[in-house]
Amino acid sequence: MADKINLGTVFIEEGTPLPNSLKFESEPDSDGWRLVKDLKGYELDRRIREVGWTFFYMDQIKASVFGFDREKAARRAVNRVLANAKRDKFNSLEITHVAAKSFLGLPYVTIRAHPRHIQESMFLLDDKRLAERNQAKLLAVWIGKGGIVSERNDDKAKFGQERRKKNLQRKRNRELRTLLAPENKATPISAESGKEHILS
Repeated sequence: MADKINLGTVFIEEGTPLPNSLKFESEPDSDGWRLVKDLKGYELDRRIREVGWTFFYMDQIKASVFGFDREKAARRAVNRVLANAKRDKFNSLEITHVAAKSFLGLPYVTIRAHPRHIQESMFLLDDKRLAERNQAKLLAVWIGKGGIVSERNDDKAKFGQERRKKNLQRKRNRELRTLLAPENKATPISAESGKEHILS
């Protein structure tokens, strides 16, 4: 395993739609992923673009795993980055860094990778799975900003609302105190004008 994983290694999720004219060899690897053989990320990217499809390149993710067996540690680190890519609904992953080091005598392997996504459209959100993921993230943000509140977070939300009300009341009280402070003495409201006049 460790000898197969190096700079530029690409994994593609099984069942990923690909253009018919795109041909390359791959082999089954870990849980639902295939390892692309004899092609690095930049070569696969070029071939995908030649047939008019898009191979998106996302932000880096990283996994470090301690272990005396370098091959097993590398496998676990790769599985972690693949799980991250799958969770975020991306259908491929390119390994960009593999390093075996030690910390206080304990050996570990670090894998850095970039989730990638193959699709026909040049707009990332056109992919149905990614659109669903983004809708779920937007909903989570909306819920966090006071939208729908789950039962578990209901008490937290009520406490936050009460706190905001108290802070607003304190702010109003401070403003009233500054208006009524001794340096801002006011004359009584005159019956004619119905307005308050501030003396200077």
